Amino acid sequence: MKKYEKVFREDYERWHRENEAYRERVAADPRRLAFHLMPETGWLNDPNGLCQFHGEYHIYYQYTPFEPTGELKLWGHYSTRDFLTYVRHEPVLFPDQDFDAHGVYSGSALAEGDVLHCFYTGNVKYFDRPDYDYIMTGRGSNTVHVTSRDGENFSEKKVVLTNADYPEDMSGHVRDPKVFKGSDGAYHMVLGARDKESRGLVLFYESADLEHWVYRGRLSTKNPFGYMWECPDVFCLDGQLLLVCCPQGVSRRGLDFWNVHQCTYMKLTADRQTGACSVDEADIRMLDRGFDFYAPQTFLDEQGRRILIGWMGIPDADYGNPTVDAGWQHALTIPRELSFSKGRLIQKPLRELGALRSGCRIYEDLAGLCAESGIVYEAELTFTECLRMEMKLREGVSLRYEGGHGEGGILTLDLGEKGAGRKERPVRLDGLRGLQVFSDTSSLEIFVNGGEEVFTTRVYGQKGGMEVAGACAGRAVVYDLKSFSYAEPDEKTGLGDACRRNGSDGSEKNQKNT
Repeated sequence: MKKYEKVFREDYERWHRENEAYRERVAADPRRLAFHLMPETGWLNDPNGLCQFHGEYHIYYQYTPFEPTGELKLWGHYSTRDFLTYVRHEPVLFPDQDFDAHGVYSGSALAEGDVLHCFYTGNVKYFDRPDYDYIMTGRGSNTVHVTSRDGENFSEKKVVLTNADYPEDMSGHVRDPKVFKGSDGAYHMVLGARDKESRGLVLFYESADLEHWVYRGRLSTKNPFGYMWECPDVFCLDGQLLLVCCPQGVSRRGLDFWNVHQCTYMKLTADRQTGACSVDEADIRMLDRGFDFYAPQTFLDEQGRRILIGWMGIPDADYGNPTVDAGWQHALTIPRELSFSKGRLIQKPLRELGALRSGCRIYEDLAGLCAESGIVYEAELTFTECLRMEMKLREGVSLRYEGGHGEGGILTLDLGEKGAGRKERPVRLDGLRGLQVFSDTSSLEIFVNGGEEVFTTRVYGQKGGMEVAGACAGRAVVYDLKSFSYAEPDEKTGLGDACRRNGSDGSEKNQKNT
């Protein structure tokens, strides 16, 4: 495929027919993940349009099937009813119009009765303009609306906002619409933006019909906090109004903000009379402490759970993924249920993932623990006391905790030579009480103290072995984990009989390509 040319459905279908060998090469990579969603081929990034629609969960995502560096974006599509068995559908949205010719960028979904409404940014790069600089001029950011009644087939695209509809002091960077319905019955949209002073912010729009949108204001910090806020998500959780977004251009502060770009959550206060929101600038917190976490999106399911899925990757990093050599790159995180308690956003693995457990080993004494494990496992550690601890997660990869004297301590994830350029990431804790580790073939997700902190990273050591040493006491439970199952699209009514990949060590993967 040529860079930055329109892609139509028939182009993709022809390409897919002609590239079976490419799919087989990707599927044979031993670093393919057992219980994470990945691209069939090529590149994956932001989760989009997350929703539950008529009982079925839909996970759309930024997708470049043709190559692993993410040049031209489509919307890929998975669906599931249980977060264990997935259907991999053909892409649903293509950059096939003048207003999205250079990418169907990120967006969101809103289910209203029998209709699913999706909004996304249609990206256009005006290379032929003499003043093109891709920041202030030469970029079109169109907000586009489409609908569907089945989550697979979408209506004609309709542009609802263009650069002319954004405030005059905005740069060309306005994108990632998140749409939700307020308690007042009105529809609300937030957009990430960068103004002409290179200050990150969020724009607010309102609509009565999802077609006509009116600008209602903006949200930023009094002191600049990065030059661009990507992927904004506003929601109320356990009585607290929150903004999750990805500020770009924030400098390192102590143990915080070590990545090239950040993912944060901010507590908001809304004025009851004007509806305007303000940010608690003194308490902007990191959502994840790892190397590979960005562009998360949340949604409410039919059980009332606030579920988050993020991109297990990050743009512009100085480290990479050796899977590029095999023709693919990146994945999505496991789904996490959110809550808000004692001023903190808490993330916990979705309970459905417990069904992946296939074996259980209990260790009543943490000190000197040497567990039998490969590289695909879940481990739960509960500490009754911990002054100092080192946990080997797999060969060459460790977690270290150094307690202080009445001030907690520092927990550090060290990938050594197994991180493909990733080295260390720390966090300060008020004490180490528990760890829940999800280890996949080439990833780690580590939930600390019941989800108060999380580390998400890719990792590339293929030799297992879990050990714990130090001045600590407690208990560990280690589980083998089965792989996700995949069904053909026409098997949606019989997911229990779908083709399954049951290798607990992740070795039997991707035997069936849809």
